[in-house]
Amino acid sequence: MPIKPLSDHVLLEPVKEEKKKGGIILPDTVDKERPEKGKVIATGPGRFDKDGKRVPMEIRKGQVVLFKKYGPDQIKVDDKEYLIAKEEDILAILD
Repeated sequence: MPIKPLSDHVLLEPVKEEKKKGGIILPDTVDKERPEKGKVIATGPGRFDKDGKRVPMEIRKGQVVLFKKYGPDQIKVDDKEYLIAKEEDILAILD
């Protein structure tokens, strides 16, 4: 089922961080933390400013971004988990 975000919302696929080996023992709860990095799957058309003009999105499909840990909402579609965030919750684009 295709998902098309509205306004200035962004659909993200969470990116899992790999555990580094180096003698550090990590508790099981580390895997249960919310991600802070994701790949942009789709974006909305952008928000409207106070004059009624649409402000285009800076984020583009395919980019990998960092976002606020508890900013996005989690959704599940066809047994796959996604995140939906507002553009203002995205902190940086990774190269």
